[in-house]
Amino acid sequence: MTTSPLDDLADQTQQLLSNIAALATIDDLRENEAAITGRRSVLSTLQKSLGVLAPEDRKDAGARLQEARRVVEGALEDRRQELRALARVEVLAHDRLDLGDVVVSAVQWPASVGHPNLVAITQRELEDVFVAMGFTVAEGPEVESDWYNFEALNIPPAHPARGMWDTFYVDLGEPETVVLRTHTSPTQIHLMEAAVAENALPIHSVMPGRCYRRDTPDPRHLATFHQIEGLVIDRGIAFADLAGVIETFTRAYFGPDIESRLRPGYFPFTEPSAEFEVTCTICRGEGCRTCSHTGWIELGGCGVVDPAVLAAVGIDSDEWSGFAFGFGIDRCAQMRHEIADMRALIENDVRFLEQFS
Repeated sequence: MTTSPLDDLADQTQQLLSNIAALATIDDLRENEAAITGRRSVLSTLQKSLGVLAPEDRKDAGARLQEARRVVEGALEDRRQELRALARVEVLAHDRLDLGDVVVSAVQWPASVGHPNLVAITQRELEDVFVAMGFTVAEGPEVESDWYNFEALNIPPAHPARGMWDTFYVDLGEPETVVLRTHTSPTQIHLMEAAVAENALPIHSVMPGRCYRRDTPDPRHLATFHQIEGLVIDRGIAFADLAGVIETFTRAYFGPDIESRLRPGYFPFTEPSAEFEVTCTICRGEGCRTCSHTGWIELGGCGVVDPAVLAAVGIDSDEWSGFAFGFGIDRCAQMRHEIADMRALIENDVRFLEQFS
């Protein structure tokens, strides 16, 4: 009876698998890996011996040998991962620092609990006021294209708002095509585009968020600040509707003793436009450093949406009209809580922050 080099292949494979399972550490595996699958291993020796077989038997023998090698190498790799995981557990256990009662004794009880920043609290309060008035809340990206931040809002390339002292440009794409949004108005464009695409007009929504301008911080301004804007697009909307919303908001948020007023202003995306001011809550209208001794604090701007803005997003201005407004969340927090200098909001003074827990 003719013998084959692979007669004992099953037993030899099983022995290799047993040897792999007995490896106790990753170092043991490294030391024995060559003997298991290397050039002088049992499997390599059997590979070389296939030449003694008849040509018609070599194909089947080679396939059996390759299958055995696949099983052994797979088992070796699985064991490698197991040993690495075990080694990692041992390292973590060795490095674990058990402070025991030291940590407990070092904590001052009762331990203080964190809470939202005053600006975040104010934003939620503003959202609640507008939701109660029938508005929805929408959000948009803080990094915008030039088209959304400027062009769609009727701000051509030569407009002063694009000047180097107002806008942070992002080094992305063509020069001056991507910006950190200077206002939350781009979200209005996103909303109107979506409403046109989904045939979902009218729109009654507010849009809070963070904005960026190259302003020098002072008692009323920050370079990174927060705005909340409102947009109403519906049939038969007039400036009187805007004035009513502003007055309703002012009394709901600041109280019945705080008044609002609109004075003529200019914005490229609204016509007519107005500045929105409220009685200074620091001096109650008598005049102080915060209000530049005028008795009034400007919260933001507002106006009837310019037909050019509606045309940019495909809304027929003969059928639809609307108004928009926007003001600073930080400024609202300043007025609501009688904070003389807005820079206190970003100084991380615990004595200041603890007042609004």
